[in-house]
Amino acid sequence: MSQFPSIDVQRLRWFAAVAEELHFARAAKGLHISRQKLSHTVIDLETELGTKLFVPGAQPTRLTDAGQELLREAREIFARTEKEADSAAVTAPAALRVGFVPGVTVTKWERIWGRRFPDTPLELVAVAQADQETALRDGRVDMCFVRLPIDRDRMNAIPLYRELPVVVVPKDHEISLFDEVGMADLANERLQDTADIDAAGAAIELVAAGVGVAIVPHSIARLHHRRDLVYRTVTDTDDTEIALAWPPDRTSDPVEEFIGVVRGRSENSSRSPTGKRTEPEPRKPHPPGKRPRPAKKPTTSGKKPARGRKR
Repeated sequence: MSQFPSIDVQRLRWFAAVAEELHFARAAKGLHISRQKLSHTVIDLETELGTKLFVPGAQPTRLTDAGQELLREAREIFARTEKEADSAAVTAPAALRVGFVPGVTVTKWERIWGRRFPDTPLELVAVAQADQETALRDGRVDMCFVRLPIDRDRMNAIPLYRELPVVVVPKDHEISLFDEVGMADLANERLQDTADIDAAGAAIELVAAGVGVAIVPHSIARLHHRRDLVYRTVTDTDDTEIALAWPPDRTSDPVEEFIGVVRGRSENSSRSPTGKRTEPEPRKPHPPGKRPRPAKKPTTSGKKPARGRKR
């Protein structure tokens, strides 16, 4: 057992730096602190321990017996601390980093992930649309909700949904009287350049100032919503598509699980890497001499099953 009371690791490292250098100025330089601060720390440590750690007035600096003993224990503590840190790093699950471009709302999927996989952190990273491919290829994120198109070379992408374009106009603009408009209705309007989705907020600010109108994806209009502006669907211009993308060489169990969450798979889906496969119960044998009755055919109402609505 240590003959010294508990000492915080930082002060131990500062003491050990002097003990190994046997020179206060060099040790202070290596620690990036002032020599005076280092000297005061050692003096306070000696006062706390009630013993000298360095021989007073010795040139060059020399350790006392107590100083040598503390240095040995300090090295053991450092080794143990590093081993514990390495062990924690190995056992702690790595976070799944999921990026998302402006306009994409990930709250629903974050909530489901937290409920199903509480031991695997989900790190959500806001990514500019201009950086969506770079963030994936550089490894800043494991997956990303992107706005298509993207370069599909060495890149997987699952299209999720399409966004209707809307025109953003001042609240008192005549277009606000309609539910939807066509491009012909905007022929006499000054259209703001919104090709750069990341700068759409600035274009919408100009619309609020009375300078023209802006056509943006619906989610971008909602993201930059203002009380003095309204937006209406544009029926005859290109929509945009949101997809979940990731490099195939980084497909892992957490990546597969997140795909399942986004696609709406159940928690115990057989397609999930951690899904539980349930075995069918064995049939009970029939008593001798008795034959099982045939199952009744289900009756139908004559109605066709309802078809799902297309998003």
